[in-house]
Amino acid sequence: MKTLSRDLSWLRFNARVLQEAQCAAVPLLERLKFLAIFSSNLDEFFKVRVATLRRLTKLKKKTRAKLGESPKRQLREVLAEVARQQEEFGTTFRELLPELNRRHIHLLNEAELTDKQREWTVRYFRDKVQDLLSPVVLDDGLHHLFLKDQAVYLTFLLSKPTAAKPKPAAERVLLMELPTRRHGGRFVRLPDEGDERYVLFLDDVIRMGASELFPAYKQVEVNAIKLSRDAELDIEEEVSGDLMEKIRSSLAKRATGFPARLLFDPEIPKEVLRAIKQKTGITDEELVEGSRYHNFRDFFGFPDFDEADFHYPAWPALPHPTLPRTGSLLAAIGLRDHLLHLPYQSFDYVTRLLREAAADPRVSAVSITLYRVASKSEVVKALLKAARRGKQVTVVMELKARFDEESNLFWADKLQRAGAHVIFTPPELKVHSKLLLIARREADETTREYAYFSTGNFNESTAELYTDHGLFTANAELTREATAVFGYLRDQTTVPELAQLLVAPFGLRSSLNALIDYEIKQAKKGREAYIILKVNAVEDEAMICKLYDASHAGVRVELVVRGIGRLVPGQPGFSENISQRGIVDRFLEHSRVYVFAHGGEEKVYVSSADWMTRNLNRRVEVAFPILDDALRAEVRHLLDLQRQDNVKARDFENNYILPAAGEKPLRAQEATYAWLKGLKRRQRK
Repeated sequence: MKTLSRDLSWLRFNARVLQEAQCAAVPLLERLKFLAIFSSNLDEFFKVRVATLRRLTKLKKKTRAKLGESPKRQLREVLAEVARQQEEFGTTFRELLPELNRRHIHLLNEAELTDKQREWTVRYFRDKVQDLLSPVVLDDGLHHLFLKDQAVYLTFLLSKPTAAKPKPAAERVLLMELPTRRHGGRFVRLPDEGDERYVLFLDDVIRMGASELFPAYKQVEVNAIKLSRDAELDIEEEVSGDLMEKIRSSLAKRATGFPARLLFDPEIPKEVLRAIKQKTGITDEELVEGSRYHNFRDFFGFPDFDEADFHYPAWPALPHPTLPRTGSLLAAIGLRDHLLHLPYQSFDYVTRLLREAAADPRVSAVSITLYRVASKSEVVKALLKAARRGKQVTVVMELKARFDEESNLFWADKLQRAGAHVIFTPPELKVHSKLLLIARREADETTREYAYFSTGNFNESTAELYTDHGLFTANAELTREATAVFGYLRDQTTVPELAQLLVAPFGLRSSLNALIDYEIKQAKKGREAYIILKVNAVEDEAMICKLYDASHAGVRVELVVRGIGRLVPGQPGFSENISQRGIVDRFLEHSRVYVFAHGGEEKVYVSSADWMTRNLNRRVEVAFPILDDALRAEVRHLLDLQRQDNVKARDFENNYILPAAGEKPLRAQEATYAWLKGLKRRQRK
């Protein structure tokens, strides 16, 4: 079976991010942000995927043989592609600098400063920076040097000592963490000169002041390095001991995890690099040549010059066409289903619903799954209020959401203290589904349940950046099955019997296989058969094989894949009926939608799950059907806009899909915003 390497496929996604930084139609400072996203993505890739490959290469030969593909060969291929992309990244950044200059923004280095700017910078160094610095000497007295994960360090090679007494060593090597946080950012804005605006890296401010920092030496060479450490959590598979303590222990180990990559300035003196290797234990295989500056993710904090055309035009969150701006959301949900489309519509409807549930004396219970929450979470604050008011609050808190474990631990502690029942899943199972269930005693004294199913996290911050779908419903079938899912999460033994929801790890895969098999049967009978999938990743080999079988049987398969896509489309004999595209634009495409022709009675599911082995086998995921005809048509229309995009869509080979002759340009995210903006007006007609 032909598939693309998972890691190379992921790197193709990051290449699409880099394309946005290269696109002249993208506003100037947004292009810098795409460089920051690319850099941040690559950091995570090294911390997780490259670190994993390096661990695999250290396995015994017999064990490695069981893996199939050689991890050493995979690692070579991955690092070669990373090197190519980093070179392209550097070229892109250098090409952006003249464009910044044309817009009167000058990102200078210390060699480009005028005498007047030099004087200002040295004064700034003395007043604002010098007291933040604490260099460490790499001499024989230092037996081991620990470098923090993801921190930028400056190295100093001191030579040509002055005639001062006592005479200093002929040559010294020092190292110091760049004080970005304590300084308040990576960039320093110099005084404007007329229309011209000037920015300097904090690194270069320190370079300017280095001679004052080390007055006993005539020559000071300053270079930058950055270390990325292995980010995998080492959690035991068996359920024993206290899970929270295991997570806390693993977080502590993460800070001291094995080095995955040491980026270094290509101009760094050999003796400096040699000293760092000697004091840290870093080997040549972890060394990756970078550039003069590291941590381009800091460009998220590049000065904002308050000019509208430097950024995307504002798309204020739209009012929902059927949910009330004021008044009871529970009452509105009780009347009919409602779909929420983030970030085009406001996540505030979710936090409002939780605040209403906390305040409503007739609400008896609130259950929710939390995977990633915001640092100042309004969601958790509403849950705390509900718990303090005596409601039964059940929170399934995922402690293994990579890079968010610490935040989740903090909120879990708060919720427990407030009286909420916090459920932690066993180490081998992640809860990735996004479910909210509210139980309310109605006027006739019966209990009715209200639910919110979503593809996105209960996170106000990401809700402004990620495209997601959410369903508000009081449909008894769906809420009854949501209750059964929460029952499983409570005891982790009772597998629920479900007719509407497709739930991993016990039913999603088999249900998807059955739906695909039905399309195959239809195609073999000569009837219309198709599958349309919008997901972030298609990685699972068994599901890829199933889609190949469908294609071979004549089923038309359309994939809209943002990230990893291991399936190879358009190949004669096994995938000729499969097409694939992906969209990278101002918002991160995050929603998952599965569509099956199903003999003319089209089925549409919206889901938290990508088609990855981990999602189907080792996570609790929920795919929920859109049962309301109007809402199903709504989801299909928005999906069709993605299928028709000819501005921001790329094909499997990362080529832009351009308008055909006579075809108008269609940018899906822009068209989605416009369509949703007119939705209420259209519904009034």
